[in-house]
Amino acid sequence: MDELINKLIRKYKTNNPFELAKCLKINVMFHDLGDNTRGFYTKKLRRRYIVIHNQLDENWQRFVCAHELAHDRLHPGISRFWIDESSFFVAGKFERQANRFAIRLLTAGDSPQQGESLQSFFNRHNLPESMEAFY
Repeated sequence: MDELINKLIRKYKTNNPFELAKCLKINVMFHDLGDNTRGFYTKKLRRRYIVIHNQLDENWQRFVCAHELAHDRLHPGISRFWIDESSFFVAGKFERQANRFAIRLLTAGDSPQQGESLQSFFNRHNLPESMEAFY
């Protein structure tokens, strides 16, 4: 996973998930997805889409974009909708991987400084504190 992230950053010279999505020709859209969905990734007719809930704050939108970008890079051809309806896979594994990818992408090249708490590290990188368990 780290090698993939490093290749993306080296090739496109950014760890901004919105810029990476643009470089990878993934359409990012914002819509009202209701109270229980922050975002999703889908592929239709060879076009790839990341849809992000438009009511999220900027930090959450950035994290969700990175998370959904992980699904494009790590789980090609697998949709959450397909997992839920047509397979016996546990979606949790893919979601945990996508969360770890997002954190590593958004903190690329950095780690907590000596004596710095994980909470401070996440705050410094504008990451949701609820994602600390995936670091």
